[in-house]
Amino acid sequence: MATPSTFRQYKTLLVKDVRQEFRTKEMLTSMGIYALLVLIVYGAALAQTSNQLDILQMSGGLLWALIVFTSLLGLNRSFFAEKEQGCIEGILLAPLDRSVLFLAKATSNLLFLIIIEVIAVPLFWFFFLTTTTPAETFPLMVVPLIVGTIGVAGVGTLLSTITMNTRGKDVMLAVLFIPLIFPLLYACVSATTAVLVGGDTALNTFMLSLVLAAGYDIIMVLLSWVLYDFVISA
Repeated sequence: MATPSTFRQYKTLLVKDVRQEFRTKEMLTSMGIYALLVLIVYGAALAQTSNQLDILQMSGGLLWALIVFTSLLGLNRSFFAEKEQGCIEGILLAPLDRSVLFLAKATSNLLFLIIIEVIAVPLFWFFFLTTTTPAETFPLMVVPLIVGTIGVAGVGTLLSTITMNTRGKDVMLAVLFIPLIFPLLYACVSATTAVLVGGDTALNTFMLSLVLAAGYDIIMVLLSWVLYDFVISA
């Protein structure tokens, strides 16, 4: 039999992950519940603060903290089915390019994170920003959300593979993930806050932060793709 094309391998692996998740809904359910719990904690923590608190200035940081911690929960479970059912060994024995496995897994993680963000971001807005008046540029916050999520999914897929067989993998993933993702997190928080708060320099700050975030994505996702064959085979 002829070896399937690279695109067909990618499509098969991606469809497998998506079908499996939509059949069990384990990752999406756990991430959705966790995001809701974080919003409840935010509400309790901010309930006793002064009325003078400018929630707009904090909104970018709060929103991205919600996204990062929720994504950690999902990334921890990205290889759960393959590991528990012993499928990962069968996938590695198949004659396919390891980089295709990375691209398929990173794409599925990206799709699941976007689904959760579509639910969590409106909830965040409803709970914390309905009493404020964001700048007219607030729709641009979609751009750093997409750019940041791409970086989180790419780097997170590599790190979840590294920690898949380690003891205390939940803690190890967080220890590796948070420092490595910090430059992207800083740039996305800056871009998101700039378009929510507005001001004379908002667009300049937004563009500079977005360029930094996009540069991080290009470098780190390509590096993860190149290193994946070594990591998954180790």
